[in-house]
Amino acid sequence: MVDSLIQVYRRVKYNTFGWFGNYDNWEAAKSKCSGYDASNILEKIKSSALKVKNGEAAYERDGVLFDKIDHNYPLLAHLLWIAKNGQISVMDFGGSLGTSYFENKPFLGLLKDVKWSVIEQNDFVTTGNEEIARDALKFYYTMDEAIQERGQHDVFLMSGVLPYLEKPYDFLAEVASKNFPYIIINNTYFNPEPAADRLTVQKVPAYYYEASYPAWFLDYERVKAAFSDKYELVTEFNNDEFLYFYGKKVIYRGFSLKLKN
Repeated sequence: MVDSLIQVYRRVKYNTFGWFGNYDNWEAAKSKCSGYDASNILEKIKSSALKVKNGEAAYERDGVLFDKIDHNYPLLAHLLWIAKNGQISVMDFGGSLGTSYFENKPFLGLLKDVKWSVIEQNDFVTTGNEEIARDALKFYYTMDEAIQERGQHDVFLMSGVLPYLEKPYDFLAEVASKNFPYIIINNTYFNPEPAADRLTVQKVPAYYYEASYPAWFLDYERVKAAFSDKYELVTEFNNDEFLYFYGKKVIYRGFSLKLKN
C-alpha cells in the first residue's frame, strides 16, 4: 500500500511539493525555505530504522517503511565487484541511519568481513552509535575520524546527497584528495539541461516529513570532471528512481570511479 501510494505521488505533479526556481546563490534559495524540524525528522527515521534493525520491517528510506527491500542493483553489483577476498569497507557519506547498509546486508552478509562507516550530521551520529550501530555498522562525524579508527576505506559512497551540499565542487575536491581506491556516486538527479548547474528549492512531500531546503541540479559532466585528474571512469548507470522537474522526467543516475595507478 505504501509503495503504491508513493508511486502515485512521484508521477503526479503538484505545486505544493517538488523542485522550484532558479536561484543565484545558496543564501537566496535558503531565504525561500521554511526549513525543517530536525529533531522530528530524526525521531521518525530512528523509529523506522529500529524496526528494520529488529526485524520488524524489511526496509526504510527517509523514515518510510516498506514491505520489501527495494534493492539498488547497480550499487550492489559494484560493492560485490569491489570486495576483495570476502572483505569490503565502505564510507557512506550522508547515509542516514544506515539505510544502504541494511538494504545490502542480505548480500554483503555473505562476506567474511564488512565495515560500513556512515558520515552524518551530529545528532544522527550520536543516535546511530547509541541505538543502531553493530560490529559492521558505525557512525562518524567526519571522514577523517572514520579513517583514523578504521583505516582507509575501499570505497567512498554518496547516494542522493550531493545536491544538498552548499558547495558541492569544493566537497568533491576534498573527497578526491583522500585517495579512496573507488568512488561511487549513486542514485542522484542531475540537471536535464546540459552544461549548467541550477539551484532550486525542494519542498518535501508530507508523507516523508514537512521540510523545504536548497537543492542543486548539478551538471553531470562537470561532476564527473571533478575527479578526472586522479580517477578513471569505470561505468555509468541509471537508477530506478526519477522525478519530474517542470514537466520533464529526470532519471536518477550515477557512476563509479577507480583511482589511477
